[in-house]
Amino acid sequence: MGLGREQEIEVRKPPVFKPGEKVRATKHVKNDGTYPRKEIGENLVRKGDVGYVRDIGTFLQQFYIYAVEWVDRGTLVGMRGKELVSLDNPPPPKETPAAIAEGATP
Repeated sequence: MGLGREQEIEVRKPPVFKPGEKVRATKHVKNDGTYPRKEIGENLVRKGDVGYVRDIGTFLQQFYIYAVEWVDRGTLVGMRGKELVSLDNPPPPKETPAAIAEGATP
């Protein structure tokens, strides 16, 4: 998984998501053997699934782990921030070079 190579220590900053926030999964997540009553390799979350952050914990004193309740699936799965995007507070749209050039001319 390469956790040892990641240099950023997330817990030095405030969490990106807050409890109760509506989020969408940006990646498929399969059971690595740590989720009870599910087969190893079974899909726990699919890209595009919508859920709600219920709690925030840490892993290795370095990363935030967001306990997300996936209502349609009836599961609660720990997710990294990079696997989620907020639906309550979407990021601002990225400026493209064309939009920047268009805005520069009167």
